[in-house]
Amino acid sequence: MARDYYGLLGVGKNASDAELKRAYRKLARELHPDVNPDEVAQARFKEVSTAYEVLTDPEKRRIVDLGGDPLENGGGGGGFSGAGFGGLGDVFEAFFGGMNGQGGSPRKPRGRTQPGADSLIRTRLSLAECAVGVTKHLTVDTAILCDLCQGAGTNGKSQPVRCETCDGAGEVQSVQRSFLGQVLTSRPCPTCRGAGETIPDPCTKCGGDGRVRARREIAAPIPAGVANGMRVRLTAQGEVGPGGGAPGDLFVEVVEQPHDTFVRDSNDLHCTVRVPMVDAILGTTVVVDTILDGPTELTINAGTQPGEVIQLRGHGMPSVRGGARGDLLAHLDIVVPNKLDGKQTDLLRKFKGMRDKDRAEVMSTGSEHNSGLFARLRASFSGR
Repeated sequence: MARDYYGLLGVGKNASDAELKRAYRKLARELHPDVNPDEVAQARFKEVSTAYEVLTDPEKRRIVDLGGDPLENGGGGGGFSGAGFGGLGDVFEAFFGGMNGQGGSPRKPRGRTQPGADSLIRTRLSLAECAVGVTKHLTVDTAILCDLCQGAGTNGKSQPVRCETCDGAGEVQSVQRSFLGQVLTSRPCPTCRGAGETIPDPCTKCGGDGRVRARREIAAPIPAGVANGMRVRLTAQGEVGPGGGAPGDLFVEVVEQPHDTFVRDSNDLHCTVRVPMVDAILGTTVVVDTILDGPTELTINAGTQPGEVIQLRGHGMPSVRGGARGDLLAHLDIVVPNKLDGKQTDLLRKFKGMRDKDRAEVMSTGSEHNSGLFARLRASFSGR
């Protein structure tokens, strides 16, 4: 533990050089060996003399004020040795003592004005809004510039003053023990939080922060082609920084809502079209109400098989970066009736009689006609 040099002289930490001298002379008259031959008094006189020598040396006194002992380990080697600390002390001063590593100049205080943080808000969009783009009017709750002090943080014409704790440096230093000896470390000043100055008369509205929280309305332009999870940056619409610093950005994240008809895959749109068995056999047309192109005719050729996919190129979603649009893919679901009246059953039997080559049969899994079916089955079992 570092010695209490002030306590040895019986003075406070704010004692001036004149007070130190008076205290030392008073104790010297009591403890000097020529006056008091007692061994205890002589030992005490040495301690008092050492304390006076340390506290009248500005560099050594600074170490004492930081909680260290400039004479630990004999004043050299493992400790600090006089002016500049010497040896390892210089290294620790450069790295932990508030230096910037470029010639030993002190680190500047960060100042009260700091840039603001970015903000995030989510907005729900329909598939149609994602397709065409939209301007969303959003309510955001962020820090804005204090309109009373305009970010200064002061009340009226008052001004910030230099922090008394760190003397405007923005940081305070302390000496800590380590296996290498005593290490001088720095940390942000707890009084001014690294700003180097304080506000004795703060603004009555923002309390000296230079900003207040408020709810405001903004118009967020969302471009066409956005998808779920994408973020749109609104520059300088985020939080105003401490001390009225430049605001950060506001990010609007898109939450795309499910559509009743279409499923989106990147810029492609998928839908299912239920086709009666007879229409699949004879062929037909179906009108699909697409997102961007309105009602669009879809041609189903005669003899269409279950699971076939009809692709309409360029009828999908636009790309947010421009370029070609995605496709619309219609997955055909052939509907086989399960209830027939007598007349319908007779007609189908007559039709079957005219198609004597059509018979049920078991196909090899590797056959040409069966590969597509088994591929889909494998995909369904594997979850793809």
